[in-house]
Amino acid sequence: MVVGSALTLVATGCATTAAQDTDAAPTVLTTFTVLADMTENVAGDHVQVESLTRPGAEIHTYEPTPRDMVRASDADLILDNGMGLEAWFTQFTDQVDAPSVTVSQGVEPIAITAGGYAGQDNPHAWMSPDNATIYVENIRAALTDLAPEHAEDFAANAEAYTEEINAIGADTQDALGALPETERALVTCEGAFSYLARDADLEERYLWPVNAEQEATPTQVAEVVDFVSDNAVPAVFCESTVNASTQEQVAAEAGADFGGTLYVDSLSEPDGPVPTYQDLLRHNADTIVAGLTGEEP
Repeated sequence: MVVGSALTLVATGCATTAAQDTDAAPTVLTTFTVLADMTENVAGDHVQVESLTRPGAEIHTYEPTPRDMVRASDADLILDNGMGLEAWFTQFTDQVDAPSVTVSQGVEPIAITAGGYAGQDNPHAWMSPDNATIYVENIRAALTDLAPEHAEDFAANAEAYTEEINAIGADTQDALGALPETERALVTCEGAFSYLARDADLEERYLWPVNAEQEATPTQVAEVVDFVSDNAVPAVFCESTVNASTQEQVAAEAGADFGGTLYVDSLSEPDGPVPTYQDLLRHNADTIVAGLTGEEP
């Protein structure tokens, strides 16, 4: 009887585990941390969200690991940015069965105008809060297709999240819109701010179009130095995922300040300055305004 009871317990335990696995929330894998945060805000507790890359990782030149392949194979859905951001993505997804959705669908692209990427779409569309609301809607639709039983919750979460993004976007517009005409140039390492510059009517300059070109040529550096010097640009900036030494050189040669670190392709660790997408938007606006005006945020 003891043996029989033990077998019964084992069988019951296996059945319970199987039931738990069946009821487990689906897993959504995103290509980078910004998309993961957006997805978590829409998904709530109904979906397990993971980012393929960690905070601080450079997304353009990321090289997926064998462990990433396993994670993707176990995922129920993969969300990517598209627009050429993840140059490695097609080769990656060709090796896994999980469906994928591109969340930038519907964004009006801005073409890159310089460097070897001239004519291609600038992929950093989420840097515009207006575009971010398109991302949120695409995420909502993708999650609804994945788990239609939670459609109402996804819709409510997306609506609340969109309202928050819109409020931050309005604050950003007000802050950047108040910059004097003589301080409306945004000079960065990567050309990742084209969408924000368009929204806020800022003139954009950068050392390289995308972070795959992290070593600026002497000509690129000289052109940016001349622009900063000729236009008396108060400060220049660089992104968190690249080395800022070249931009610091630009500042020194042009007589400008290094205005600080901006965040684009990655959030920070939870205890860092931008653990969420909303924090990223606020931090960048505050840093840009403080750098260009000399005022503390």
